[in-house]
Amino acid sequence: MNSLREAIRRAAANRRAPLPRTAGLTPTEVDGAVRTALDETLDRLWDHGWLPVDVYEVVRRNDDERALSFLVDAIARNTSSYTALDPRWRDQLAEIGATVWWDESESHLHQWATRHIELPDDAVAVVVSLLGTLYGLPALPLIAPRPGTPLAAIAHHSVAPKILKRVRSLLAKAESTPYPDEAEALSAKAQELVTRHALERMPDEPATTTSRRLWLDKRYFDGKAQVVHVVAEANRCRAVVYDLGFVALVGEELDLEIVELLSASLLVQATRAMVAAGDKARKGAESRSLAFRKSFLLSYAHRIGERLKAANEPTADDRLLPVLAARRKAVDQLFTTLFTNTTTKTTAVRSAAGWDAGRAAADHADLDVDRP
Repeated sequence: MNSLREAIRRAAANRRAPLPRTAGLTPTEVDGAVRTALDETLDRLWDHGWLPVDVYEVVRRNDDERALSFLVDAIARNTSSYTALDPRWRDQLAEIGATVWWDESESHLHQWATRHIELPDDAVAVVVSLLGTLYGLPALPLIAPRPGTPLAAIAHHSVAPKILKRVRSLLAKAESTPYPDEAEALSAKAQELVTRHALERMPDEPATTTSRRLWLDKRYFDGKAQVVHVVAEANRCRAVVYDLGFVALVGEELDLEIVELLSASLLVQATRAMVAAGDKARKGAESRSLAFRKSFLLSYAHRIGERLKAANEPTADDRLLPVLAARRKAVDQLFTTLFTNTTTKTTAVRSAAGWDAGRAAADHADLDVDRP
């Protein structure tokens, strides 16, 4: 078993190394070697700030469906023995579907191979590919206690269910309507609701400054990340973009939930407008080019940021200013603690037409809450 485990590690670290063979080994021995190699890697990632969804998203972007399926099973098995799990862990395990479906008295690898119509050696090759994706991932800031950490009482401040239902309904309508003015009004109403809701609750609730990660599609990632960034700033949060494919957010728990809701909706609207801008153009036209679409999203984000800032200026009661200042200080302190070496990145705008079209689309998605 030890020799197979070492062969798996070597093949994962060096793609030119020969793939391990399982001939002469029992299913239990093969399963033990695979489990040990995966558990060691996952435990290292948990120690270095990674969460289940983070690992899932990295593999989803860089490997195939078989590796993703094996990863979900490995995470389920790795975490199943822990009685102490932070609620964020439980939520993320449910989100990726990490449950023990197999008979634990038998070899998982054999059952997985049977389920996916694979030979044992092919299943081991999937594990090698999976480990190759996970090896060398950088350390991330620790934003949730790793499995097994004794948990203290945690107070969660989320958007009230009644408000959340109304906001989701408004944003769903904004995403589905073909009329820009209607989408504008619906998005504005959603921003108005969540802003008022957050400010009304602020004096009565203790600060719950924390961090989340929002994974985005890799296509046009810079522009999409900039949309999230401006929404975060407008809702009293701070953001750091990781080239791995996510935006790290720092803010009050309620504000972060608002940022995720509004960002998701605005990204749907921005993508729809971006595609529509070149929908009727001939093949090879500028409005269908990569430069146009990147410039479109950057301009869209820039204009949305201006609009959100203007919309939020009159919403804060003077009596809330000390509370807002204290919250901002707490956010800045946690941001500085988590991110000690950030740099500023500039992205070139290579299409003036794309910039103009993005700005026009953002005007239609105007979030000015002072409108009659």
